[in-house]
Amino acid sequence: MTTGVFAMVLAAAVLHAAWNALVKVNADRLVMIAIMMMSQVAVALLVVPFVAFPTPESWPYIWASTALNTAYCVFLINAYRYGDLSHVYPISRGSAPLIVAVISVAVVGETLSRQAGLAVVVIALGIMSLALTRGAEGFRDPRALLYALGTGVFIAGYTVVDGLGARLAESAHSYTFWVHLFNGIPITLLALYLRRGQVFVSLRNTWKVGVLGGALSLLAYWIVIWAMTQAPLAMVSAVRETSMVFAVLFGVFVLKERLDLARVASTAITLIGTVMLKTSK
Repeated sequence: MTTGVFAMVLAAAVLHAAWNALVKVNADRLVMIAIMMMSQVAVALLVVPFVAFPTPESWPYIWASTALNTAYCVFLINAYRYGDLSHVYPISRGSAPLIVAVISVAVVGETLSRQAGLAVVVIALGIMSLALTRGAEGFRDPRALLYALGTGVFIAGYTVVDGLGARLAESAHSYTFWVHLFNGIPITLLALYLRRGQVFVSLRNTWKVGVLGGALSLLAYWIVIWAMTQAPLAMVSAVRETSMVFAVLFGVFVLKERLDLARVASTAITLIGTVMLKTSK
């Protein structure tokens, strides 16, 4: 991975942490995510007339990505329902790079050097160890852990699908906006069904934050899709998930959360893995 691509994916990780912080402070995460996705659909509608039409080979990947992203959102919301965010999110985001690495090597046929493979493992362990910084009480209900792991599977699924789809589409920009034209529709419909009249009340109160979160999320997604056309899927996935480090920093300096020694250790492990990945051949 070149220095330029590495820097861009790190920037995407910062953006990813920022929009997750916006979701975290919102009481109704389903409505917040729906507002974000509605804003992304609106942007996509404006942009798709000006980008290339995806190749026929990429359309199955666009539909698969829509299905996987919908499943991801459903599993994530249910994981939060049964477990704490500080336990659920690191497990879901940390497990994804490991799954992507296995799929990209065993199925896609990409290769990783020994150091790069070890770096992916170190990053994943560093991220997942954040779930243990407040003890195991966040997983009193086993459904929380199962939904968190399921979320990780779907993150890995849409990561691989999007990487391959963007390569086949011959334009990362085209693929990104066409995917987002469809991605937001299922979750928006789900929110309208589950929240019914509450959606429009929440929309009046949070639409500005939702639109901002949607813009940050779309930009981060766009960068990552482009990066996966330039570098191995596993490496891009692992660097993107260092967003957890930035999420910790946002939590400490913006949300005034407590920073303890365990969190410092988890962050240090993740950063060591990131340096190993950048210096790998």
